[in-house]
Amino acid sequence: MLPKITAPITLTGTHVSLVPLAAEHAPALAEAVQDGQLWQLWYTAVPPPEGMAAEITRRLGLQAAHSMLPFAVLDASGTPVGMTTYMNIDNAQQRVEIGSTWYASRVQRGPLNTEAKRLLLGHAFEQLQCIAVEFRTHRFNHQSRRAIERLGAQMDGILRNHQRASNGTLRDTVVYSITADEWPTVRAHLDFQLTRPRA
Repeated sequence: MLPKITAPITLTGTHVSLVPLAAEHAPALAEAVQDGQLWQLWYTAVPPPEGMAAEITRRLGLQAAHSMLPFAVLDASGTPVGMTTYMNIDNAQQRVEIGSTWYASRVQRGPLNTEAKRLLLGHAFEQLQCIAVEFRTHRFNHQSRRAIERLGAQMDGILRNHQRASNGTLRDTVVYSITADEWPTVRAHLDFQLTRPRA
């Protein structure tokens, strides 16, 4: 029998640890989200500091409903610097999306995100036996799109007028994926990215 995707797990690397999200993470995450004032980005949904506790409650509710597995993202010192999830979980087909991710500005464009994705993808393909892992982002979120493409994900297409954003605009959602047969090559690519010298 295949393991349930929603079973809580801690994933630990050199630059990052992904731990089960809990209510007690709220104060540190409320501080982390102020680094870059991420909630002000119109093309993504990041909770403001005063909304962090409610967002954690929302994600834990989705976990209880078996449709999300939320993590707090900790840096190498153990400080919470963001959130990520397995979401849109399909236990029957063993498919999952990695999403609802945000990081404090100070850890963006560094090894933390690469290693976090390496850990999440490795667990999805090697322990959970997923057949594919998706990533979705706003068409105008160019930073996110570049980061997803750097992982080695392929674009499946664009869902036009997919959702209404909180500001009332219509969102075109870009869908990417990595399939199980692609994972060995993507894994080698990510391992290389994590071991090569950085400027």
